[in-house]
Amino acid sequence: MNGTFSRAFKIMTIFILLLALLPFGPNAYLGVLGVKIVALAIFAMSLDFILGYGGLVSFGHAAFYAIGAYGVAMFAPEYAAADFFVIVPAAIGASALAALLLGAFALRTRGVYFIMVTLALAQMVFFVLHDWPAFGGSDGLLIFARPQLRWNGAIVADFADPKLFYYACLGGLAVSFIVLALIVRSRFGRVLEGIRENEHRMQALGYATYGYKLAAFVIAGAFAGLGGIIAAYQGEYVSPALGDWRESGLALIMVALGGRGSLFGPVLGAAALVVGQDILSELTPHWQGALGLLIVLTVMMSSRGLSAVFTPPFGRAREPRT
Repeated sequence: MNGTFSRAFKIMTIFILLLALLPFGPNAYLGVLGVKIVALAIFAMSLDFILGYGGLVSFGHAAFYAIGAYGVAMFAPEYAAADFFVIVPAAIGASALAALLLGAFALRTRGVYFIMVTLALAQMVFFVLHDWPAFGGSDGLLIFARPQLRWNGAIVADFADPKLFYYACLGGLAVSFIVLALIVRSRFGRVLEGIRENEHRMQALGYATYGYKLAAFVIAGAFAGLGGIIAAYQGEYVSPALGDWRESGLALIMVALGGRGSLFGPVLGAAALVVGQDILSELTPHWQGALGLLIVLTVMMSSRGLSAVFTPPFGRAREPRT
């Protein structure tokens, strides 16, 4: 374990331990806030994986976030708790499959064309969710029960328990960070960085760059789906707004605010955005402007965002080429 990874791991450990204290706060709302942070943190971290390390600026990442959320709403039995080992992998698989299909087309373009194609494809997903009655149309769908962890027919854990659900979500954040960090440090991650820096050179060295980018896109889509699953179960409701282009923009803001190419930076960005929104909305009706100003000032002070406060960049992420 190198020094940079060790520091990032320690920061994430401290961050998760702090989040673990929220359910013991003075009111239950802190737990709700914590789960929202976790869902958006995984979402932002998944985007950072392809943006910070692959140089792929996607403006349609919310499509996979929404598909994960809709997956648990569509696959779950009505008025009954689903089996965790069935419903969660199925919803993540749906997001990964969507990323495979959309990425296979989008990754044949580059630069600004890639940005616009991902936006267009994601908006197609949004309008399918919005207009088709099977997906609840503009009203969305209700989720009647959180899943249960079952083994040999017996209920091992019921995530209807708010605290159990909360700590399961924290576990999901920890696993997501560890898996993505290991991928970044692997040979696959180094090849991905090489493609970001000079794709033609990597092709000349014999690497099938399209396949590597598509694999990274699918991995990012799967983790975005996990974030959507957590958001869906927290709100017990899904709507097409989860897949709107503004959600994709929100993910980009969290990555920029926290620090691109650090994995833990977008997690900090998600926490800062959620907490900032919650505090400023209580202070002023014009909180969006105040929050926007704070984000701009943070990014202007350091291109590495909030992650610059804690550690050097994790990996060697540079500016994505467009």
